[in-house]
Amino acid sequence: MLQYIVILLDDTSTSFCHYSVDKTGQKLMPIETLRKGILFAMKENLSVQFVYPSYKLPEEYLGAIDEVDHFNIMPASIAKNDADAIVVDGWEFNEKVTFHIPLIIRTGKVSLFQHADKLKEALKHSMRIDVVITDVDTFKEEDFKRYESILNDFADAVEQMYVEGLSPQLNILTDRMMLRKMNNCGAGDTTITLAPNGKFYICPAFYYEDKEDKVGDLIEGLDIKNKQLYKLEYAPICRHCDAWQCKRCVWLNRKTTLEVNTPSHEQCVVAHIERNASRKLLSSIRQHGTFLPEFGEICEIDYLDPFDNKRNWQNN
Repeated sequence: MLQYIVILLDDTSTSFCHYSVDKTGQKLMPIETLRKGILFAMKENLSVQFVYPSYKLPEEYLGAIDEVDHFNIMPASIAKNDADAIVVDGWEFNEKVTFHIPLIIRTGKVSLFQHADKLKEALKHSMRIDVVITDVDTFKEEDFKRYESILNDFADAVEQMYVEGLSPQLNILTDRMMLRKMNNCGAGDTTITLAPNGKFYICPAFYYEDKEDKVGDLIEGLDIKNKQLYKLEYAPICRHCDAWQCKRCVWLNRKTTLEVNTPSHEQCVVAHIERNASRKLLSSIRQHGTFLPEFGEICEIDYLDPFDNKRNWQNN
C-alpha cells in the first residue's frame, strides 16, 4: 500500500540514493504539474518528499510546496533551516560543524575507505548520518574485508560516544539495533516517484535510467506491472533475511540480477557485514548498562550471503 510520494522538482534534483544524476541542464517541473502532483498526494493520503535542485526555486513553487505537509531533501549548496535532510556528494564538508538535521553522504567505496576518520569525527557533531555507497555493486573480496574492518572500528568509536553521553545515529551501523522488521526503501510498494515530466516511476533511479520506464502519469493514474514483485513477501531471499537495515534497492536488483525482487551477492554481503557490526556494537554498549531493553539480541550467523544459508532455502 502506497504511503509516500517522492517529487523530483527538476531534472537536476539531487540524488539521495545509489543512482547518479547526469543531467546538467535545468528543467523545472511545470507549476501546474507540481500542483496536480500535490493534489494527487492529498487525495491518496500520501506523505510528500520533495527533492530539490541546487538553485533557489521561484516563489510560486515555494508557495505551492507549503500548501502540503512535506519533507525537504536538499543539496548542501542550498540547504538552510527548511531542509529536513541535507545531501552531500563526497566529503566537501567540515566534519566539526554541528548538523542538527540528518546528513546524507553519497560516496564511492574507495572514497569512503579514505575518509573513514572524517566520518567518525562528523558523527560526534551530527544527529544522524546516512551513508550511501554509490558503487556497492562493484565490491570485491578485498573491499568486503576493508568494509568489515572499518565498521568494526566505527563500532568501537560509537560505543565510546554512547559512554560519553552522545547518541549518534549512523544508518550502516546503528539502524539494525533499533529494528524489529525490514526497513527497506519500499520503491514500487510503499513509495512512488513523480518526475518533472508528470509521469510516475518506481523510484528516481528508474527515471534517470530510462524515461520510458514509466508506471503511469497524473492523468491516467498508476499502472505498475507485476506490482507484487516489489513487495517483500514476493522476494524469496529477502523475506527470510534479518539484515533489516538493508535498503533492498530494487533498482540495483534489476541492474545486477535482472530481477527486481532478487538482490546481488554484493548487496547482500555488504548488508550482512553491517548487520554483524551492529551486533557487535549492541553487545558492547550493553556491557555498560541497560540499553534498548525493548529490542532483543542480534543472533550470530555463519554466513554473509543468504544464498549460502541452506535454512533460508529450506523455508522457501
